[in-house]
Order: sequence, then C-alpha cells, then structure tokens
Amino acid sequence: MVSQGATARERHSEPAPLGPDSLTWKTFGSLYFLPSALFVGMVQNMHPGLGAGVEFHSGLEQEFYQRILRSLYPIYGVVFDGDRAAETAREIVGYHRTIKGVDARGRRYHALDPGTFYWAHAVFFMQNLRAADLFMGGLNEAQREQLWREHYRWYELYGMSMRVVPPSWPAFQRYWRDMCRDTLESTKAARDVFHLVETVSVPPFPLVRQLPEPLWEHLIRPAGGRFYQFVTIGMCDPEIRRTMGFTWSTRDQARFDRLCRTLSAANAVTPDGLKYFFPRIHAARRRIAGKRPAWLPPPEAPEMLWPAPEQRDDPKHYCPVHARRPGGSVAGFRQLTGY
Repeated sequence: MVSQGATARERHSEPAPLGPDSLTWKTFGSLYFLPSALFVGMVQNMHPGLGAGVEFHSGLEQEFYQRILRSLYPIYGVVFDGDRAAETAREIVGYHRTIKGVDARGRRYHALDPGTFYWAHAVFFMQNLRAADLFMGGLNEAQREQLWREHYRWYELYGMSMRVVPPSWPAFQRYWRDMCRDTLESTKAARDVFHLVETVSVPPFPLVRQLPEPLWEHLIRPAGGRFYQFVTIGMCDPEIRRTMGFTWSTRDQARFDRLCRTLSAANAVTPDGLKYFFPRIHAARRRIAGKRPAWLPPPEAPEMLWPAPEQRDDPKHYCPVHARRPGGSVAGFRQLTGY
C-alpha cells in the first residue's frame, strides 16, 4: 500500500524515480544537508543487525572519509539518476549480499534482511526530513507527508520487500518511535562512528594540504568534530540520547536553536550553484536543464576515493572501475577539490 487512497494501478506499476518536481530533490544532498552527516551514520548503526554488519565487514577505521565520500555517489544516484536510478539502486543492493554472520551476542544478521535494509533507508528519510526542518527554513505538516510519500517511491526502486514499510505517514511516525524505544542499541559501530570524527585524518584534499599542519590538526579538525557531534546530538530523539548516554541541557538546546536559525537564514540566500555542488547532484540538475546529454553516465567517485587495490574485487565495495556503467565524468569533483 503506497498511501491511503492510492489506486491499485499506483500500487503495482513500475516504481517511478524522483524528479526535479519532488521536494526531496530540493533538500537531499544540498549544502545545508551536510551538517546531518554524522547523525545518519550513527543512528543507522544503532540497529543491531546493521551495526554488526558494519562492525565486522566495513573497515571504517582505515578509510572513514573515503568510504563516506565514495558511498555518496550511488546513494545520491538513487534520487538523482533519473531513468538510471533503479539500476543504481540495484547495484547498492548487490553490495550487501555477502554481508552476513553472527554478532557478539549470537544473533544472526544479514544486510539484506528486509527490516535491516529498510531501517537504513528510514534513517536517510529522517535525516532528510530533519535537515530540511531544522537547517533549511522548516517544513509544514503537508511537506513532511510529501517527503514521506517520496521516500516510499525512492525505496521501491531497490526492489526489496515492501511489507516492512509503514503504509502511511502516521504509521511511519509510530514505527520510528517504536524503533527508538524498543530496538536501537548503543552498538560498537554506532559509538565508533560518533567518535571517529575526533581522531581520523581527512584525505589530503588540496585545501587541507595548503593549511599549516598545526592549524589543521589542533584547531580546525577538532572543532569540526565537535560541531558534528553537537549537531548530531541535537538532531536525536530523547530515546536515542538516553540509549547512547548523551547529555543535553536546556542551554544546549538554546545553542542548537540559534544554530538552526543561522543555517536556515543562510540557506535562504545561498545560490543554487553553491547549494547543489556535489558532482552527482550537479550533473543531474544540468541534465534536466538540457545542459548535459541524457546518455552521458552520471559521475562516479574518483580514484582517490576508491578502496585499496586489494579490496576492489570485493563485491561489498562500490568501486567505479568495476561498475556496470563505464566512465563517468569526475570534472565536478575535480573542480570542487582541486584534483
């Protein structure tokens, strides 16, 4: 069931990719979506099955930022790839087929368990909704439901079972509350993701290389880590804060509210060319504007973000050299980073 009042034809037709008329295109992946990046990684990994998969299969400590940045290409692609979006979604499903095992408490897990796989998507949706609500000027209730409807269409593209997906916006709200209260745990993977921003080095982008090392290592990088941790805790439900052992005072909330107002004000005056800078998103917007040929494959992650050479044949890793779509321009990424 897609929504209350949906027709049988709507329920059983081929899933349609999201397009520029969607609210998701305006919010997901924009510049003011980025402060929510740590929230999604931590909360996804609070699910016991998903957290176990990351703990035993990801190797995040060795390539934290590279893994995140290259993963954004297919993740954004499911929203922005147009007619290729379903193909991108099924590639993502394929990366998860071998991620399975038994966790430290003897519980079996598989990344393609319907409830586990949907949880990852549900957190992307909640990340998108809260980022838009907090950092992009706010949403009314009709817009929140619109984003929910769009997240349903988005999830259909994966070809996974829809039986675990809440059938309405109110049902999703109940699902989210129940998950936060009854299922999520302070897993090792969730704790590791939250704390990795304190210690893991950023890839050597030209901007970073040009800064004095003491300035970067002792001021900018630690301040950035604290910023993301503060925003993450601010975005969390009270139940998530309790589970993770976070403290959050009235003063913290006041500071967070001021930050949200500042980001929303900046979002209102930031030009679209800067707001939608990520290569996969930028290419999609150029395509629908008629400035990029529709036949041209979407940009893929540049080589500096690929897995280590000995891991590129591992089916759980996205690596463009093995992608079904050959080539793909990385010019936008080079413009962004200087590579």
